[in-house]
Amino acid sequence: MWIMFTFLAAFMQAWRNAFQSKLSKEVSVAGVTLARFIWAGPIAACYLYGLHQYQPSALPEFTGTFWGFVIGASSMQILATGLMVKLFRMQNFAIGAGLAKSEALVAAILGVLFFGTQLSLLGWIGVVIGGLAIMLLSSKQGFKQLSVKTVLLGLACGSAFALTSLWVREASLTLQGPFTHRAAWVLLWVIGLQTIVLIGYLLAKDKSTLAALWQRPTLTLSISITSCIGSIGWFSAMSLQAVPYVKTLGQIEVFFTLMIAVFWLKDKVKINDVAGLILIAIAAVLVMWS
Repeated sequence: MWIMFTFLAAFMQAWRNAFQSKLSKEVSVAGVTLARFIWAGPIAACYLYGLHQYQPSALPEFTGTFWGFVIGASSMQILATGLMVKLFRMQNFAIGAGLAKSEALVAAILGVLFFGTQLSLLGWIGVVIGGLAIMLLSSKQGFKQLSVKTVLLGLACGSAFALTSLWVREASLTLQGPFTHRAAWVLLWVIGLQTIVLIGYLLAKDKSTLAALWQRPTLTLSISITSCIGSIGWFSAMSLQAVPYVKTLGQIEVFFTLMIAVFWLKDKVKINDVAGLILIAIAAVLVMWS
């Protein structure tokens, strides 16, 4: 079951990125970011309701610490998604998604520095390999014409995603009850807050973007559905099996990404692009195994 859930999560996440890449050509960064959350809230609410029906549990107490982590995670995920959309516009879809996957490597470093995580020599080797992969992906001509701007944008995107994951976990640990229910509550509140903030911003600053999303209901709904199902898939897999196994198997997303880029988006993926994406997968696996 955990293998099935992991494949589901990786597959859905790859498609979500592909849909966002396509929408980014027609809608502003804020609009593409909102598309990830706007319909995900009701799906997350239904998922939480189903959990409580299957395994009744008392409502948790939401402390000030909980809300601090939720607000931080919500803000970082909005920022990360916006930066990833910019990556899509600077490079092709596969490369943008690959740079965004520096999340696992940045999370390892932040975990060691601020969250008491222990990283072995094998883990640090993975971090170095991941850094080389990011530099490779950022340059269309290999290392000879390295794009510092793309490297920094990729690292910023990965860092924001990493902080999102770390703070979501911390928020979950402040709650009482079964792990499945705690994570589902965090998911619901994070998505809800993100939706409110982005809709409020666009109503005040850019109503035309809301109209643009309304005119593209299929693509917008596809992004929200794949995003939420992907999150549920990761969560379900990790509730059944140890995280290192899930994350290791989850690197299959890299290859789903390549297949989608080549066969659906018709992107041209060069040999050094493939090498960079494979190096990122190897680096993430080393970090997880450590």
